[in-house]
Amino acid sequence: MPTIIDSMLDASPVSRLRRNHGLEHATLHVLSGRNPNLRLAGHSDTGGFWILGNVSTEDLSQAVDEALRRMRDGEHHLSVHPNCGTNFVTTGALAGTAAWLGLLGTGRGVREKAERLPLVIALATVALILGQPLGLAMQARVTTSGHPNGLRVQAIVPSKRGRMQAHRVLTNG
Repeated sequence: MPTIIDSMLDASPVSRLRRNHGLEHATLHVLSGRNPNLRLAGHSDTGGFWILGNVSTEDLSQAVDEALRRMRDGEHHLSVHPNCGTNFVTTGALAGTAAWLGLLGTGRGVREKAERLPLVIALATVALILGQPLGLAMQARVTTSGHPNGLRVQAIVPSKRGRMQAHRVLTNG
């Protein structure tokens, strides 16, 4: 039986965002597989995604096509990327919460807080260790989808953002 969270994740705009985010990550995996020294970033929304970095439109188009094909062929894991903002937010939230918990009850004095510093460091370290797998799990279950379903690429539009090359990948479906 689907939960209310499942229903929210399957809602049309959320589903489109998650599928675009997954395709963005899969495209980054394909591009980095072809050129490991390539420095790229991405950002997704319901209309598609952006790829920022020095990549040609032709190379990007080929990578998007390959990523979409591979995901449709069952390589759903390509939707999860180790450098996704979801990982950083998850880890940061855990570490911040751990530090806050470690300082609870210390009052306003610097001395009391300083005495708790070893505990705060230990708690934040545990949070950082846990944040890595939890961030990846959040991506896989919440912020991305490895199932593109009817997602199609409409167009890839190159542009410049200052000195940086950018491409807008427009999708539908």
